[in-house]
Amino acid sequence: MAKEKVSLFAEFLKGFWKENPVLVMLLGLCPTLAVTNSAINGLSMGLAVIFTLVCSSTLISLIRKIIPKEVRIPTFIIVIATFVTVTDLTLAAFFPDISKSLGPFVPLIVVNCIVLGRQEAFASKNPVHRAIIDAFGISIGFTLTLIVLGSIRELLGSGTIFSFQIMPASFQPWMVMGLPPGAFLTLGLMIGIFNWISSKRKC
Repeated sequence: MAKEKVSLFAEFLKGFWKENPVLVMLLGLCPTLAVTNSAINGLSMGLAVIFTLVCSSTLISLIRKIIPKEVRIPTFIIVIATFVTVTDLTLAAFFPDISKSLGPFVPLIVVNCIVLGRQEAFASKNPVHRAIIDAFGISIGFTLTLIVLGSIRELLGSGTIFSFQIMPASFQPWMVMGLPPGAFLTLGLMIGIFNWISSKRKC
């Protein structure tokens, strides 16, 4: 029992560092770069991915033994699309401003490599409890990365984080941070720092 608990804990933590979907596997870069001009957008996209990945992984794991191998990918996409539709309509109904900010990138979660990849690589091959732990770890790791990226860009681009003023009134915003080049630059620096820390930990 103790061994399983340690294993499950390691399964959860891998998404934060060892198998971080953005910083290590470089997956889901389209929404990562497109919506992280603010911390709230990063958090919102992350929460949408958490809901979709956890729910789809749970269902796929439950029905994994009855899904024919020949149609497994279409089945995964249908399941994912169902939960993405729920997410998209919920955002549009209760959080219209956020829904507008995220634009088409919420529906595109259907073909997000992170979500679809976890169904193929993990949920379809493991029992429900492990699939849920894996989904939470990967999606929370993704969310934290988006929040950090969005916070840095928002701070340097407008002097705020989650719309709270951080920089002094004299601060001159870096307009580039709200544009695609700012996203590429910030993410590149984050990956570089991540790899540097990882190399130091191995020494």
